[in-house]
Amino acid sequence: MLSPYQKSDDRYSGLQMGSTLFLYILLWILMALSLQVSYLLTLALSIIAAGFLVRIFIFFHDCGHNSFFSSLPANKIAGFFLGVLVFTPSLQWWHCHAIHHASSGNLDKRGIGDVDTMTVSEFRNSTPIKRAWYRFFRHPFTLLVLGPFFSFIVLQRLPLPPFGKKENLNVLWTNLAIVVLAAGISLVIGFKAYLMIQLPVMLIAGAAGIWLFYVQHQFVGVYWARKKDWDYISSALLGASYYKLPRVLQYISGSIGFHQIHHLSPRIPNYRLAAAYHDNPVIQEWSHAVGLWESLHCARLKLWDEDKQQLVGFNNLQA
Repeated sequence: MLSPYQKSDDRYSGLQMGSTLFLYILLWILMALSLQVSYLLTLALSIIAAGFLVRIFIFFHDCGHNSFFSSLPANKIAGFFLGVLVFTPSLQWWHCHAIHHASSGNLDKRGIGDVDTMTVSEFRNSTPIKRAWYRFFRHPFTLLVLGPFFSFIVLQRLPLPPFGKKENLNVLWTNLAIVVLAAGISLVIGFKAYLMIQLPVMLIAGAAGIWLFYVQHQFVGVYWARKKDWDYISSALLGASYYKLPRVLQYISGSIGFHQIHHLSPRIPNYRLAAAYHDNPVIQEWSHAVGLWESLHCARLKLWDEDKQQLVGFNNLQA
């Protein structure tokens, strides 16, 4: 059903990437000039720039699935340099993300590439310190304010033991490329100006990206199952939402809101996801749509209740 949409269009991908990078660079120039006028203007422009950085991350993400370009080397090379712009080492993140796709919704394979989610039973049987830490971690302030800083400034800079030599070497090369790019920009506009622009853009984009990922797997009616009952198709179609966004946000997010389609077939490039959804009534029938306003209520979901087979908030815990 979805195989016709899996073909990459190199010309369209190149146009997508080129136009987005051009606008992102233009916004950087405008933000640098705006520092001479008002930092409030710079921050206003940074919100727009952050949107384009989210879009760049989607291209980086597609390269990891080898869906952006038809050539494997083209995806790897483009993905590395896009990863520098989004402060994310390509090979390590792609490895982690592949595990996410292979285990999403599997209660017995949590912990890599997902939002840490405890069951009600696990939470009740945890120590007071662990429960307090989990409450802190799942608080929106932690996820959306502290999370982007920790993830993109700290965690993504570290070679981690679970990954191989190739992935960890890629982290070091990415870090070096980031330093070179930052130094080059700083020579032109100054290091302080670089930080005044880069930090808000990256943190806003990071918060938006984390929220997108959260809503796409933490919603009322989501699918979770133990390993013995887990099924890939069910986890893709029922464990990933269709995030119905306004047209401009769908553009900025590279149509990743059609997340059930993406999990069903990661080889579909971002520019074919919408068509894959609208052309297939069967997928439409089984998709769980989450609207923009409705998605705000997803923030209250914290734990998986295995008895009720649904996500619940802390206030739903029985005494």
